[in-house]
Amino acid sequence: MNILLTGAAGFIGFHATQALLAAGHAVTGLDEINDYYDPALKRARLAALEGRNGYRFVKCDIADAASVASATAGEHYDVILHLAAQAGVRYGLVDPAAYTRSNLVGHQVMLEFARHHQPAMPHLVYASSSSVYGNDTVPPFREDARCDRPVSYYGATKRSGEMLSHSYASLFGLQQTGLRFFTVYGPWGRPDMAYWLFTDKILKGEALPVFGGGKLRRDFTYVDDIVAALVRIVETPFTADEGQAPSRIYNLGNHHPEDVHALIKAIEKATGKTARIENREGPPGDVNETYADITRAARDFGFAPRLSLEDGIARFVTWYRAHFKV
Repeated sequence: MNILLTGAAGFIGFHATQALLAAGHAVTGLDEINDYYDPALKRARLAALEGRNGYRFVKCDIADAASVASATAGEHYDVILHLAAQAGVRYGLVDPAAYTRSNLVGHQVMLEFARHHQPAMPHLVYASSSSVYGNDTVPPFREDARCDRPVSYYGATKRSGEMLSHSYASLFGLQQTGLRFFTVYGPWGRPDMAYWLFTDKILKGEALPVFGGGKLRRDFTYVDDIVAALVRIVETPFTADEGQAPSRIYNLGNHHPEDVHALIKAIEKATGKTARIENREGPPGDVNETYADITRAARDFGFAPRLSLEDGIARFVTWYRAHFKV
């Protein structure tokens, strides 16, 4: 298959590209390499992919339709794996416009690109988020929940993107699969996430800022489990329920939420160091719990996350120490 992958310099995009190339697919990667977090990490990911057979990278802003058209000129894609987005919940308190541009305008640009792509519309697989569920959904979260009260602007833009996708499926027959990721972590991850921040501070002997008394629960999902599902979804011919618009949503999570204290204990074990905890009041926008019902993904794609939080954190800490030489 020939695959267009947006967000290629990002955490999940990097791992997905590696896996798709290993499976024998060709990948064109797009990314604007913004400075939401240190671009050096993004460039290091790209450097690790450079020269791989079947891979091409183009620096491109997916919210700019002309830029996307230029980057993809002359190519035909079987699948679009749209992972680019403005990530992070708390940054929405600082720069909501960044989310509007990337997660709404950028998503619509990719919908239009897919709709007009010739000779046939490709299957569009796109990233959504567990943040769409907010605090009002009864756990474990099912894909048919209303999801009409997200508590973060990030979650609101991701839910809006899902609705835009459904309308394109209904109006134009564009086949789409939306994936609600649940707290994905692992090597080459994002420095704004708790597991990275806590590891960094524990290794430096600094206090950890812990919100909500450590009672917040997250469905931590190791990146290899997520990427195995992505490859399976990309390679599986699209099927829609009869009489329904060709638009599907799946949860991709570990189906096993754990609280922040469990995360800290896993990092302590992996680093051999004891954490100093500094309890703080959390900022608005954080949800209390994420908990994925993965029945649908297990049925349709055999999704079965395997790695425990303790083992996944051990792998991350090993990578972190090697990458930063600490």
